[in-house]
Amino acid sequence: SGADLRGANLRGADLRGAKLLKTNLSRANLSRALLIGADLNNANLDEAKLVKANLIGVNLHGADLRWANLSEADLIGANLKSANLFKAKLLKTNLIGANLHGATLVDANLDEAELNNTNLCGANLSRAELRGAKLNNANLCGAYWSDANLTGATWTDGSKCKKGSIRECKK
Repeated sequence: SGADLRGANLRGADLRGAKLLKTNLSRANLSRALLIGADLNNANLDEAKLVKANLIGVNLHGADLRWANLSEADLIGANLKSANLFKAKLLKTNLIGANLHGATLVDANLDEAELNNTNLCGANLSRAELRGAKLNNANLCGAYWSDANLTGATWTDGSKCKKGSIRECKK
């Protein structure tokens, strides 16, 4: 807890269930790391590399993930409430059942992300890229979509968003 692991190379590390509250992992390489059930509450992961990391059930409440690369990571059931994911890369990321309530996803790239059954209430998705993302049964209450690109996304009701779906799903 509270450790300074800035820039650490933790690629493939087994950190299952680790208590990393308020830990500074800025610019750390956690690609392919096992973080199942880890507690990263209010951790600093800005510019961290978490490509193909296993983050099932991880607690990232209030975490700083600005510019982080979480492409193809597995975040099933993760808690990202109030997390800052400004300009984060979440390409093909699995966020099924994750809690992103009040999260900042401004300018984030969520192309082809799995967001089925995800809680996005109050999330800010301004200018986010969600091309081909799946939002089946996602909870979008109060989510902010200004200039978000939803082209080819699967909407909450299972319908496809047509080309040019900016800010809203054109069916």
